[in-house]
Amino acid sequence: MEEYVMMIARTIFLYITIVFIFRVMGKREIGELSVLDLVVFIMIAEMAVMAIENPKDPLVHTLLPMFLLMGIQILLAYVSLKSQRIRDFVDGKPTVIISNGKIDEQAMKKQRYNFDDLLIQLRDKDIKNLANVEFAILEPSGKLSVFEKNNSENTTQGEKESLNLPLIKDGIIQDDHLQLIGKTNLWLRQQLRSLGYHDFKKISYCSYDQGAFFIDIKD
Repeated sequence: MEEYVMMIARTIFLYITIVFIFRVMGKREIGELSVLDLVVFIMIAEMAVMAIENPKDPLVHTLLPMFLLMGIQILLAYVSLKSQRIRDFVDGKPTVIISNGKIDEQAMKKQRYNFDDLLIQLRDKDIKNLANVEFAILEPSGKLSVFEKNNSENTTQGEKESLNLPLIKDGIIQDDHLQLIGKTNLWLRQQLRSLGYHDFKKISYCSYDQGAFFIDIKD
C-alpha cells in the first residue's frame, strides 16, 4: 500500500514539476518545436517515467538532470536571440521549395522531401493544382507555407510578386534571400544609403516587397 501511495505522490509531484519546466522554457506550438526542443521534451518525459516506475530511487537523481536540461534550453534560447548562426542551428532555416512557380528539385533533395510529400501537404491546404502555387516554403517544423498565384493586377508594374522575405535580420544581410529575389548585396546597400540608412548593422529587420522597403531600427 505504501508503495502505491509513493507512486501516486511522485506522479503528482513530477507532473507539477514538468509543467513548471515547460512553462519556464517558453511557449511554442507543438508543430513548431525544433529538433532540440523535441529531444529535451522526450528526455524529460522519459526521466519522469523512470522515476515513477522506480519509487526507491531518490527523486534528486531525476530532478537534477531535468533542471540541467531546462538550464541548457534556456541558455540556448538566450544565445539564439543574440546570434543568428546559433538560431539557425537550433531552430533550422526555412527552405523555398517553389519560387515564382518553379519547383526547386535540389532544395527538395537536400531536405529529403519528395513530390508525394509536397502533393500531400498541398492537398492538405485544399490546393488541387500545383500550377496554382507561386511560392511554397518548407518551414523548420516541417509545415509547408503556400502562396497561390495572384491573377489580379494588384502588383506594381515591373515588379514580380515576392515572398517578402527579410533582407536584413538583427543587422545581418541575408544574401540567400537577396539571391531569391534577383538582387545583390551591393544593390541593397545602395538602396539603404539612398533612404538615409548608412549603417545596416543598426537595422533589426528589413524586407522588400513590390518596390517598397519595410525597415525597423534596433531599439
